[in-house]
Amino acid sequence: MDSAAECLPYLSALNERQRAAVVHDGSPLLILAGAGSGKTRVITTKIAYLIREKGVDPRELLAVTFTKKAANEMAARARAIEVRAEHAQLRTFHSFGAWFLRAYAEDAGLSKSFTVYDDGDAVTLLMKAVPSLSKQQATRVAHRIALAKDYCLAPDDDLSSVCGTFDAADLAAFYTAYEKRLRATGNADFGDLIMLPVMVMQSDERIRLRMTSRFRVIMVDEYQDSNIAQFQLLKTLSGAGCGDGAYVCVVGDDDQSIYRFRGAEVQNILSFQDCFPGTTVIRLEQNYRSTAQILEAASRVVSNNDGRLGKTLHAVRGTGKQPVLAYVPNQEAEAQLCADMIAKSHAGTAKSPPVPYSQWAILYRTNAQSRSFEMEFLKRRIPYVVVGSLKFYEREEVKDILAYLSFIANPRDELAFRRIVNKPARGVGEKTQDAILAAARSVPAETATGSGGDLLAAAKRSADTLPKKAAAGIREFVLHIETARAALSDGGALSRVVQCIAEQSGLLEYHREDEIAGTNREANIQEVVNAAAQYAATTDGLLSFLDSIELDRTLTEETERGGDAVTLITLHNTKGLEFPRVIITGLEHGIFPRADKTGAELEEERRLFYVGITRAQDELYITSCAYRTVFGHGYTQMEPSVFLMEAGDAFRVIGEPLHGNLPVARGAAGGGSSRFPELAKT
Repeated sequence: MDSAAECLPYLSALNERQRAAVVHDGSPLLILAGAGSGKTRVITTKIAYLIREKGVDPRELLAVTFTKKAANEMAARARAIEVRAEHAQLRTFHSFGAWFLRAYAEDAGLSKSFTVYDDGDAVTLLMKAVPSLSKQQATRVAHRIALAKDYCLAPDDDLSSVCGTFDAADLAAFYTAYEKRLRATGNADFGDLIMLPVMVMQSDERIRLRMTSRFRVIMVDEYQDSNIAQFQLLKTLSGAGCGDGAYVCVVGDDDQSIYRFRGAEVQNILSFQDCFPGTTVIRLEQNYRSTAQILEAASRVVSNNDGRLGKTLHAVRGTGKQPVLAYVPNQEAEAQLCADMIAKSHAGTAKSPPVPYSQWAILYRTNAQSRSFEMEFLKRRIPYVVVGSLKFYEREEVKDILAYLSFIANPRDELAFRRIVNKPARGVGEKTQDAILAAARSVPAETATGSGGDLLAAAKRSADTLPKKAAAGIREFVLHIETARAALSDGGALSRVVQCIAEQSGLLEYHREDEIAGTNREANIQEVVNAAAQYAATTDGLLSFLDSIELDRTLTEETERGGDAVTLITLHNTKGLEFPRVIITGLEHGIFPRADKTGAELEEERRLFYVGITRAQDELYITSCAYRTVFGHGYTQMEPSVFLMEAGDAFRVIGEPLHGNLPVARGAAGGGSSRFPELAKT
């Protein structure tokens, strides 16, 4: 390292490897930045250093990342060191693409005043291009077209890698029709913002040379999250393999590549050295976030991946407390244990000051897992916020199921009726709904049959007078409701009735077919089924269930005030965040990792666990249930996650697993939180 560089005041706060990354120039540079290693400081300092010390014209420097927030932070921190950094191109990938296309709109086949269609616009345009597609089908197709663009694939390319359940030829036909309609508008969609600049530069050498001579330094943050199209953009823009190209520096962590479902390709970072010969690799391994024992657990798990470049994180903050693995009987005990730990820490003791709720975060693999924690926290009046998704009972698919239940309990419920009578679509439009409401209101409130305002009775009476399609839809709807009402007198658990409604009404299949969010939506519906398992399949049981939910909704308002609250969040949404105390829940096979994950997908699940572990600053807890209610069919025996075996003795274990070859108990076994005395010492 240049000794003069060591004397620069703004480099003095950096460790040796951080400084080496900042002052490096010449060959391509891959900065492997481990979790909590200060990568943002490095990349922003490097921008300032290149401008101030190396004389780089800021207008020739391009730095891209993935979110506007990250780009703004990058710009602000670079300007704080060197004011001329304000003239550099510090953008998101998509804003750079829009900037490029504004300059070369005609070359890209766009109007000079083009606008960018969002996902909803793309679905609408696709339905215009292919009228035979329903909105739900168009949504699925549009998702596949967007994925094709992420892979830089045109309609006449081989689409087999992105077609999913679609026939490749059918997808190609849909894609072709969509592109023709899109080009006719002169506008672009989000995928075009990356793909079209690549295509323009690859087809027009004049424009490519203009761009490669314009940007002499190109930097990419969070490179592990890049997709194929973004890689092609970087390679083309930098002039890689074309002589005197730009200086390229990418920053990322292969162990934190967790967005394959969005098109991210971990091979971009794994193969960077092959694509950019002569690459220098600098590993940032000093971790400023977590304690050593937390990092040891993370390292033991992720080291089982074959697809990684490898690094070893070293804790700056010391050894810290050993992470705890608690085996619990079921998800109710899991929620109780978490609530007890949080409540006790918040109360404090003579020796320990109260811990704010906001220091705690509960992480889970799927949104549906939040329900048991939400219910327990509401009961205990522990404030919480759900990050990245609606609260459980506010989700569309959950509200749909509850509307069916509300209408079964009260057939005068107009809002419930309107929500469900034509969902899934049965040809019962608003005019038909209005006619049924008018028919119901025409019956006096006090009648011999007690049917005043009864929408179910009115629907039955109206069926014979409606147009054929609407009549068929109404009869189908009435049948579903009457079948469910009859089941309420059969005894057993209410969950069986809810499951029947979800299946026979078509709602389960309707939400399952949402390719983008279908898995989570199906899981949320099943969680409603699970919640109903505690109630009897009687009218009183149904009313008690609905009352409990309404109470939950009322109490939820108390948690909306912000401020001091526990964070409930999926593992995917924790990327870039940190919390003093983290609980990662549901470490069972089939939950985390998901049962269908093998090979590269299992490795991504393992990276997801690594990301979750490395969010913890001071304390880390892991929970694994012996039994979990699945699909409302009572408790199902669960196998502990394979990740727990991989971690070995990195955890202090409380309770006992049902299966061998796993970390075994060295503390008390048993159920509720009161049976885990060792946690009181944690």
